[in-house]
Amino acid sequence: MRKILLSFIALAALGALRGEACTNVIVTPGASADGSSIVSYAADSHVLYGELYFHKAARFRAGSMLKVTEWDTYRPLGEIAQVSRTFQTAGNMNEHQLVIAETTWGGRHGQDDPNGGIDYGSLIYITLQRAQTARAAIDTIVALANRYGYCSEGESFSIADKNEAWVMDLIGKGSDSKGIVWVARRVPDGYICAHANQARITRFPQDDPQNCIFAPDVISYARSKGWYEGPDSEFSFRDAYNPLDFSGARGCDARAWSAFNILCDGVFRYEKDGVMVEESANDYLDYAMGYELKGEMPLFVKPSRKISAKDVAEVMRDHYEGTPMDMTLDIGAGGNALPYRWRPMTFEYGGKRYTNERAIATQQTGFWFVAQCRGFLPDEVGALLWFGCDDAATSYLTPIYVNINKVPECLRVGNGDMLHYSPTSQFWACNRLTNACYRMYNQMAPVVKSHIDSFENDQMQRAVPQMDEKLAQLVKKGRVRKAKRLMTRFCVETAQRQLRDWVKLDEMMLVKFIDGNVKAQNEDGSFKHSEYNAGTPAELSQPGYTERWKAAVARDNGEVLEVK
Repeated sequence: MRKILLSFIALAALGALRGEACTNVIVTPGASADGSSIVSYAADSHVLYGELYFHKAARFRAGSMLKVTEWDTYRPLGEIAQVSRTFQTAGNMNEHQLVIAETTWGGRHGQDDPNGGIDYGSLIYITLQRAQTARAAIDTIVALANRYGYCSEGESFSIADKNEAWVMDLIGKGSDSKGIVWVARRVPDGYICAHANQARITRFPQDDPQNCIFAPDVISYARSKGWYEGPDSEFSFRDAYNPLDFSGARGCDARAWSAFNILCDGVFRYEKDGVMVEESANDYLDYAMGYELKGEMPLFVKPSRKISAKDVAEVMRDHYEGTPMDMTLDIGAGGNALPYRWRPMTFEYGGKRYTNERAIATQQTGFWFVAQCRGFLPDEVGALLWFGCDDAATSYLTPIYVNINKVPECLRVGNGDMLHYSPTSQFWACNRLTNACYRMYNQMAPVVKSHIDSFENDQMQRAVPQMDEKLAQLVKKGRVRKAKRLMTRFCVETAQRQLRDWVKLDEMMLVKFIDGNVKAQNEDGSFKHSEYNAGTPAELSQPGYTERWKAAVARDNGEVLEVK
């Protein structure tokens, strides 16, 4: 990697690094291990609570209105016309196997309309209640934003159904012109895509409506604002509406780069001008780190292998391990290799500005999921959401069939919030254990991860496939109601049982790692004790700190601490 110094001007862009940010991975059916479309999402915010939104299908009388509330602030935005029929949704997925996720990128200042009647979150959840396919979802999003006005900042949407997946970049026209400008591109089957708070669509085909659709004024509007002057054929949505800077690369696109790096085993394969190109992920490392902004990372890449839901879940747990941005290695990780840095992300010292990394896995995640649109199963069964709360690296995913009759109590909306603790909430249970791990991360997190893998592997490889088969047979026989009762019982019992297991794990971890000690355990999980007292630990150890930490302490205060 080329070693260069960042100018103070470039570093000044760090002030815009977004702490409240999200990450999406999109996997097409042809790229997945089981033929499903897969979309992952981490809803990252310091104020967002982890709970599972749930809306049953409903019918409405003509003239009915729907109250719209801004998703992440609860600010009332007004009312819009309700449709005659809505579909059931659980989280960011609906009963027809449509899933929508997002990442926010802000964009040009002043493009949000403060008087707009709909925000990005409402666009997602209202569209899920009204659309059955990805293409219909794009039409619905555009129609809603253009009719009622869009009050949020620039967004990238992941939109997938059981047959195809799309990525959509959009931004408002400000208070002087209602609606949005946008581009949506279909992810080629057999490929994957990722985005993380930076517009990803640059130049796009303007004569291929099967694979790329866009607002008729997406180019002319940019011209009217003075943001583009070249020929239409060279127009780049990103460069016009969300120009890449150091912040956008290092704090955002670096996460998309890391997702590609993991799922492609370090080799980016993609088609360019009809020719298959193969490049090392390291060729884009300077780009990802914000050192070289003239390049353009591919929007779509071909993974090195077929991707499973578990593979995607592991990507969502990434801290740049094994790269120059590895958060476990520098002195900021402390004496126990903690891959987290508390906010703010930037700091000044000695007249210079510095940044901490922003990885995919982060402490401020409210909820996260890996959604599967499984076209090889009936819609009643195929819509599956692997749902989790809090930091993805040390929290588990529990299976949720979208067509359930009710949500598990541990995920119910209203069971606690960010200011009120609930002992029956999955969010708070995961937070307790995750925050405990932060004090001795290299010792504690691997123990938690082994429990996560045990649960998720059992669910993904055994429990859910067996349940799928039972449910599909019931649906085939026309016994849909019984299938829904069975899937509801399965989801509720699984989620509640895992919550109880997590509470027990939290208690065990407290005993095992109290005061920097590590207590030894027998194969059955019981603690080893002395010959004379069952309450006195045997084989107690104190693992201490990493070698890097020891060296730093010696450099900093060695004259005082050295044993003479």
